[in-house]
Amino acid sequence: MRAAPTILHLDMDAFYASVEQASKPSLRGKAVIVGGLGPRGVVATASYEARRFGVHSAMPTAQARRLCPNGAYLIPRFTLYRQVSNVVMAMLRELSPLVEPLSLDEAFVDLEAGGVAFDADSARATGERLRADIRAATGLSGSVGLAGSKMLAKVASEEAKPAGLLLIEPGTERELLAPMSVRTLPGVGPATGEHLRRAGITTVGELVEAGEDELVRMIGRAHGAGLYRMALGLDDRAVVAERDAKSVSVEDTFDVDLHDRVRIRGEVQRLADRCVTRLRGSGHSGRTIVLKVRRYDFSTLTRSETLRGPTDDPGVVREAAARLLEAVDTTGGVRLLGVGVTGLADYTQEDLFAQSLAAGPETADAAGGTGGAAGTGGAGGADRTGAAGGTAGPEAADGAAGAPEGPVPPGEPQEAPERRWAAGSDVRHVLYGPGWVQGSGVGRVTVRFEQPGSEPGRVRTFRVDDPDLEPSDPLPLVGDTAG
Repeated sequence: MRAAPTILHLDMDAFYASVEQASKPSLRGKAVIVGGLGPRGVVATASYEARRFGVHSAMPTAQARRLCPNGAYLIPRFTLYRQVSNVVMAMLRELSPLVEPLSLDEAFVDLEAGGVAFDADSARATGERLRADIRAATGLSGSVGLAGSKMLAKVASEEAKPAGLLLIEPGTERELLAPMSVRTLPGVGPATGEHLRRAGITTVGELVEAGEDELVRMIGRAHGAGLYRMALGLDDRAVVAERDAKSVSVEDTFDVDLHDRVRIRGEVQRLADRCVTRLRGSGHSGRTIVLKVRRYDFSTLTRSETLRGPTDDPGVVREAAARLLEAVDTTGGVRLLGVGVTGLADYTQEDLFAQSLAAGPETADAAGGTGGAAGTGGAGGADRTGAAGGTAGPEAADGAAGAPEGPVPPGEPQEAPERRWAAGSDVRHVLYGPGWVQGSGVGRVTVRFEQPGSEPGRVRTFRVDDPDLEPSDPLPLVGDTAG
């Protein structure tokens, strides 16, 4: 614990939804829900306007639609979210060399290490200046917590939401925490919270009164002792500038259970390729390949294979994932598939060619059948970057064009696939310029033509195959958006 509140926690407010509202003027002040749009989609983020209807993160999208039928339901646009996040994180790094990102929209900053704050007054001034700078650079709001520890700084930012700042003076921690719910403390989830409630403990103050010995008896020594320290406001964890990634993984939840074994193999191969793309993008390789399968009855199986050395070779990862799939019974159907790589390293073992050959002809057969039979039409997936499962991942979310579901037999006319336009995706029209998809169906796509900083735009409808309408990259939230 520090004697001055020089640890800052920044949490951007309803980040994904706020980015969408900032980039789509017609949605400002409206209920916006970002997440998976299919029958098994999950809410990633809801705007504060949507939260008034009871919508929240991790809620099934179908339930959100019942609670908020008139909300705007949009796919995530991770390319844009990362761009905005990079701007915000760069601003934090100007304050201090010790910045610990927790996600795209959340980070701890050690202000003392950056020499920008040593007491309550300078810390508060720095926090207020940061909030103003973020607003100017992105048009978005963030909530700031300042305290003498990471735990309390995070509690403070949560209490400051939305668009506020709260500083916890050292020495006032117990008084502040006492009336708060036990769920405020890190590590107290629904199960632990319910266990404590049954014992008559619902607030942090009641948890302190119960004492360390009673908590150890109730929930175990490691958890009980740690929880008691947090209830007292004690947290000595340092801000760590680099948080090493432990794994890289991608997964897809399917609108309809997959039964065809060839289709399942194809989806695993596609996931393996996406995983390697993400692995290479992070500058890592890995030794252990992991396959995740959630079956029709919600039972989840994981299988793994450890290689002789780290790799980022897509062929090696595909073949390992295919071998793992052969050991899994998919009878009855599959609702989710995932491929991951763990045991990460920042180098790649060169001689893995023999390892690829070692799989033999059986692996080649297992990995076959991926060229087209494994269509993507029924899938909506989520890369593990903080977004909720069941949403479209970055690759799917940032593109609007569909893909053919299988090879065309020889001699048959080659028909162009019908383009698919997901709600919220960026487009550009030859005459009307940039816009975004409001919805599509029955061979038509409806587009609202507007951009960040403009007035709410007009809505027009086109054929889904209109040659003058094309998918587009997202426009920046602030700055030159013309063209």
